[in-house]
Amino acid sequence: MTTPPAAGAGPAVPAAAAGWRRAELAYCSNVHPGTGPDALAGHLRGPIRAVRERRGLGSMAAGLWLPAAAARALDPAGPATDPGRLAGLLADAGLALRTLNGFPFGDFHGDRVKEAVYRPAWDRPERLDYTLSLARVLARCLDPTAAEGTISTLPLGFAAGWSPDRHVRALEQLCRLAAGLQDLAGHGGRPIRVCLEPEPDCVIETTDQAIRLFGEELPAAARLAGVPADALRDHLGLCFDVCHQAVQFEDPAESLGRLAAAGVRVAKIQVSSALEVRDPARADLADALAPFAEPRYLHQVRCRDADGRLHGRRDLPDALADGFARSGPWRIHFHVPIQHAAAAGGIGTTRDAILRTLDHLAAVPAPRPHLEVETYTWLVLPPARRPRDQASLVAGLAGELAWLEREMTRRGLLAG
Repeated sequence: MTTPPAAGAGPAVPAAAAGWRRAELAYCSNVHPGTGPDALAGHLRGPIRAVRERRGLGSMAAGLWLPAAAARALDPAGPATDPGRLAGLLADAGLALRTLNGFPFGDFHGDRVKEAVYRPAWDRPERLDYTLSLARVLARCLDPTAAEGTISTLPLGFAAGWSPDRHVRALEQLCRLAAGLQDLAGHGGRPIRVCLEPEPDCVIETTDQAIRLFGEELPAAARLAGVPADALRDHLGLCFDVCHQAVQFEDPAESLGRLAAAGVRVAKIQVSSALEVRDPARADLADALAPFAEPRYLHQVRCRDADGRLHGRRDLPDALADGFARSGPWRIHFHVPIQHAAAAGGIGTTRDAILRTLDHLAAVPAPRPHLEVETYTWLVLPPARRPRDQASLVAGLAGELAWLEREMTRRGLLAG
């Protein structure tokens, strides 16, 4: 049977070929504060389980953020006192683990995170050790129906202060990572793929840079390190965050098509939406955006001129304070709930980029990346849109997944 598309919903595909099931759609748990295994246990027993139950699912995919403290405590190759604890917690909560977020290393909910989220970068041994710990945890707890597990990670590091020497060390460490993941799979572990996630103002922020990294730089580094090419091919990939590439004014279908043509495996997509100001010359711009200029996270800003040139600022308060360009639309790295077509104060969103991504997935039904809704800014939304309590947060998270389900169903992308 072929599912007919709604108007503007992309091409129809056979439901049996679409492949995704409702239970495979996850949200990222980095919205929940806490760095240790006890906090993680509370999230699994509490809000994550509650989202599953609200969706009416007997089992649901979990996209977990494990900071370094939790990863060390759960690593079966480390000093963990109960390396099977996570598997038991997942089973009790009715959750199936498919993907981990290994981007934030430490406390992601401090008063001020900003640039600290990019530390340690991939030139530091701590980043390699942390990611291998995550891989061992994921391999032990991976949903048995998953072809592979995925881990998203930062795109080498923050661009400010980066250097050629740091770049060489980062490539060397990624090659060591690929060799370590190949060894893990070869010794009975489940296959794990680590996916670099391009982000504005990082070393890798554009599709062009990602293609160069995977097509030229990493293979050259692997040859120097004596790491087989198949280790890179089988265990490294890309996490495509729709919000991040929308902020860069990249068309998602074009980007995903170019990545596929270049042989870059997109194994994980973070379904996410950014702020968009179509007319930044409006007189009330500062007032409208002030509720989003919050102090915890970086909110990079891009402006595109009529001739296609991009201008950027590292953070929204900078753009509002220094006379940043208003010659074209602004896009702002502030993740907003994906079901919202508009944000507070008449500010728009890039939700259409998600729809174009789904259109592309309908047109090119294989391979099927893990889909994860990125959610972490719920707790710093403007007060009128911020959850009042855990119940309202659970309702908002379930609402995001419900909207994604509806749009995937319209495109024939859900098999059941």
